[in-house]
Amino acid sequence: MAPSLTTLGKLPVVRCRLLQRYEHQPFVSCLAGLYGCQWRRYQRTRATPGDCCGSKLECASFALLIVTFCLTLVFLYFWSEAQNDYNDFDWFNFGNLGFWFPWSVVLLVIAAAFFSYVTLLLLLAVCLLSEGQKLYLHWGHKIGVLVSLAFSILAIAVLSDLCSKEWTTLLLSFQVTAPYLHVGGVLLMTLLSWPIALHFYDINRKVGQLLIMGLYLAVLCALYLVPLGMYSPCLKEEGTLGLAPALIGHRGAPMLAPENTLMSFEKAVEAGGQGLETDVTISYDGVPFLMHDHTLRRTTNVQEVFPNRTDAPAAMFTWGELETLNAGAWFLHRDPFGTAWSLGTEDRAQAQNQSVCTFKDFLELASQRGKQVLWLPSNLRSMVQQLDPDLQHTSASRAPVEELQQNHIVQLNLHYSSMSTEMIIEYAAANISTNLYVISQSWLYSLAWCTGAQSVTTNALQFLNNLSRPLFLMTPGEYNLMWVLTDVVSITIIFIIFIFHWWREQSLAFCSGSKPTLEHGTYIKFRTDVWSVSSVNILGEPARSPLATEPNLATVSEH
Repeated sequence: MAPSLTTLGKLPVVRCRLLQRYEHQPFVSCLAGLYGCQWRRYQRTRATPGDCCGSKLECASFALLIVTFCLTLVFLYFWSEAQNDYNDFDWFNFGNLGFWFPWSVVLLVIAAAFFSYVTLLLLLAVCLLSEGQKLYLHWGHKIGVLVSLAFSILAIAVLSDLCSKEWTTLLLSFQVTAPYLHVGGVLLMTLLSWPIALHFYDINRKVGQLLIMGLYLAVLCALYLVPLGMYSPCLKEEGTLGLAPALIGHRGAPMLAPENTLMSFEKAVEAGGQGLETDVTISYDGVPFLMHDHTLRRTTNVQEVFPNRTDAPAAMFTWGELETLNAGAWFLHRDPFGTAWSLGTEDRAQAQNQSVCTFKDFLELASQRGKQVLWLPSNLRSMVQQLDPDLQHTSASRAPVEELQQNHIVQLNLHYSSMSTEMIIEYAAANISTNLYVISQSWLYSLAWCTGAQSVTTNALQFLNNLSRPLFLMTPGEYNLMWVLTDVVSITIIFIIFIFHWWREQSLAFCSGSKPTLEHGTYIKFRTDVWSVSSVNILGEPARSPLATEPNLATVSEH
């Protein structure tokens, strides 16, 4: 059955209705209210083509918002990847301030709050621009952005000075997160293609179009090609992954018991530790005992028992004096790793009553449990070799292989920031194993596993021992598939979005039969005179005058 004349008359109107860009009043009002505290409708002002932000002040505010977003993101990522060393950072502050507080976690929460705040403002700005609205950032938000920017700059500067090795940690993290950061970056640029396409076709000046498109395409192409320069030891062919690194308890199991106590070493053995690491100090009367710090203030109650000797060197105390100290109550009181809550009643009572441990008691425990003892200090090494030729020696220096072999070194003990696949392979070829310290995060342990490290010293035996395979491990073929598929899907979506907006602009121009105009100083995007597409040609009726009160589309559709 042929369509009726009435149905044919409705088609142009329906087409224009689909093409016409509407103002989403509640949505735009909400955006303007959150971004600029402009909740009343008359405060909203649409932008003219090519005019994005309005005044120079608002343009500068928007640019500042983008810079702040980038810096807060950098700092948040930097400090998130530094979690492996939070304990060292907190104890460093304890030594300087004299009281314990989890500054590292507080800093992470503040960084996340500032990043979330700035990200929300940037998202609101992009949505307003997509709706054709001018930007008017409220002065309160301007102050908030400046505070966020100042915090990020100050935090990066201070931590770069105090924790310079964390930048190396940041670079190491890219070896495992880069493939996923690439996917996230491509996804973000794909989403931005919608507002970019809107403003590209709105701008009347060719220079402006070339600028916005050139910048967008440059960033997009860089993201597409970034994988060409990526390197990750976790990209391995099937069957080439070596054995998991052996786990050595750092001062025992410091997340489960007070460090350098017998309880801590017993917990390390129970948690699957294949080795034990400790620190030895000699008392004033010649008794070797376990203590990491130069003083006793951090891990004993020396301030209560000997208030006048709180900052005295640990080696200046006799063994009789050391025996009177409690070396466990501090662990429950300060809870340095936030894990004390996991201890049962018996474990808490045992931790509460730990005392300073002698080196003799440590050796007896290691012997009973069949654990190796390695000699690390370089001084008196020759004398130690004469006294006990079977004792294996460890070096903390990345010396040439020949020098290490001359000194009978069988293992290197290096900071994890120096891990390198080439270095580990070179030393392994000379039967010198590599131990990396201190690794307590799963991603760092996975990276050490992939690089071929033979062992790692860790605070988190109970967590790392449960990893059955490295995180982020994949074959080169799987990664290439993920890379190519991500880029192809992104290119396809962006192409469709730009084609859609081009078709929409062309169709709107054809439908309205006129160019964009200004009414009362406000930009009306291709204002469609619905009576110009009335049924005059189909029904033979004249079009009504556009000077008459313009009915809405619902009224037209009734004719």
